[in-house]
Amino acid sequence: MSSVTSAADNIIQTDAVIVGAGPCGLFQVFELGLLGLKAHLVDSLSKIGGQCVELYPDKPIYDIPAVPMCTGQQLTDLLLEQIKPFGAQFHLGQTVQTVHKQENGRFDVSTSTGTRFDAGVVIIAGGVGAFESRKIGVPNSEKYEGGQIQYRVKDPKAYAGKDVVVLGGGDSALDWAVVLADHANSVILVHRRPEFRGAHATVQKLEALRDEHRADILVGTVKELVEDGDTLKGIRVLCADGVTRVVDADQLLVFYGLHPKLGPIAEWGLDINKRQISVDTEKFQTNVPGIYAVGDINTYPGKKKLILSGFHEAALAAFAIKEHLEPGKKVFLQYTTTSPIMHKRLGVATAEEEAHLQNK
Repeated sequence: MSSVTSAADNIIQTDAVIVGAGPCGLFQVFELGLLGLKAHLVDSLSKIGGQCVELYPDKPIYDIPAVPMCTGQQLTDLLLEQIKPFGAQFHLGQTVQTVHKQENGRFDVSTSTGTRFDAGVVIIAGGVGAFESRKIGVPNSEKYEGGQIQYRVKDPKAYAGKDVVVLGGGDSALDWAVVLADHANSVILVHRRPEFRGAHATVQKLEALRDEHRADILVGTVKELVEDGDTLKGIRVLCADGVTRVVDADQLLVFYGLHPKLGPIAEWGLDINKRQISVDTEKFQTNVPGIYAVGDINTYPGKKKLILSGFHEAALAAFAIKEHLEPGKKVFLQYTTTSPIMHKRLGVATAEEEAHLQNK
């Protein structure tokens, strides 16, 4: 099978569109690849790894088979290395908006940025849903969002010479406060309590920058914005000592974390139970033939929200998808330890195996 773009209408033709680039979505690529199927992945986040990377990149995971301990980032890196032979393509920072079944049984899939696919199947591996940034939640903030209030940093150099206030106490807030100390005129991190949720090493870096008078830390809660007409001038912070302080700011960077939303998935005609998609336990197919769901986003009797469970679901779904795309053709179970076909797909076939396959 192949994954190509139609030059005529710029529609990408592929065996599968995987919604979500977290661990289960990545492993789904592997299982499909072993069966000769290609996939494109779409994720609302700007980087690969899903909530593993976005929420706990440095926290240890202990229940991945044969891997005594790895972080969310390390697990993602290992999975990316594993799927290299299969040439999966990623479409990040966008969400799948519409999924329409065509007369030929394939799916017309479109994203929020206008990317379109002609896909044989759709696999939802979206964890607990698409992630959206938690808003600052103070009056008049909406009119500054996308301008003086941002929820992501695209280019640190854009903050050169500016007074920057970073809100939050997790990894993203800490990381960017440290990075921007080399670019901004001033950096103040505001967090509601003295303890941080981020990596201890990054906290130490920020505290060192504070001691060098290159950054500062303020414990308190943002109560309102300070405005001059249509210009944001700063914020009022109710500090831990009970005093309200005005903090000057040219730019607010808000890292209050992410919250999941099913988003457009809720409009695809799927059987949804308490924000989870019902599937069978043979194919992990939804009530819509050709649409599958693996990982935390699905539900069935006995469901356990574990990464290793999602890996199992991806394996069974792959075989079902192969049968769906090639009806009437028997799908044989082959082992990566001995199968020349698997070795060829993995890029590890010996010369003898290559010759054997050519002569078949």
